[in-house]
Amino acid sequence: MEAQRLLDEGKPFHAHEVFEDAWKSGPEEERELWRGLAQLAVGLTHAARGNVTGGARLLRRGAGAAGAWAAEGGFRPHGIDLARVIAWARELAAEVEAGAVVDAGARAPRLR
Repeated sequence: MEAQRLLDEGKPFHAHEVFEDAWKSGPEEERELWRGLAQLAVGLTHAARGNVTGGARLLRRGAGAAGAWAAEGGFRPHGIDLARVIAWARELAAEVEAGAVVDAGARAPRLR
């Protein structure tokens, strides 16, 4: 998966672009999922750049969007472990708010 490679390389903003493309051009029933994942990736970008408020807010917003999509019945879309990704985002948001310095590559989520 291209987005995972970009996340692993410490390029969460580029991963955000991949997710955003899927959000804008993918099937209607998956748009909330891809929007949430795009928000998670850009939240990681902000957190890594030291934007505590924006990073934490976007991580939580993305987790909420992905969780809402999963609640509608989409359990493991495209093999993505949403429960793990959502837990990662909420945990990272709390760490960012507590003052943690974030290395985007080291803190990249595992999507599968």
